Amino acid sequence: MKTEIQAYNDKQTPVDKEICDQLALTINNELTEAENKIWHAIPVWFLDGNPIVGYGKLKDSVRLLFWSGETFEEEKLQKEGKFKAADIRYTSTDQINSTDLTRWLKKSREIQWDYKNIVKRKGQLERLK
Repeated sequence: MKTEIQAYNDKQTPVDKEICDQLALTINNELTEAENKIWHAIPVWFLDGNPIVGYGKLKDSVRLLFWSGETFEEEKLQKEGKFKAADIRYTSTDQINSTDLTRWLKKSREIQWDYKNIVKRKGQLERLK
């Protein structure tokens, strides 16, 4: 695990640290080709420059966010924000279902919205009008 991500995890309460460590380990094991770093103050994994999955501490839970998760059509993932993101929130490691998580990570590799070019494309479309 990258030092900066481990440092993020180490700043959490013991329970939240366990959740973060388990998520990071599983994500790293499944998305071996992904770049990962702290982005917008949370650990995020990228494929081809696109954010794929990340997690962060909220007031009452640790949120696991999939940027294209809404299109996974997974009942346990809840729509988040105005794009196609979806999340699940954890308050203990017992709630992390490794089968679900592995399946979602595989989908995150296969189903990707091209977020890195959305702004660029929006600008191109505006110029075409």
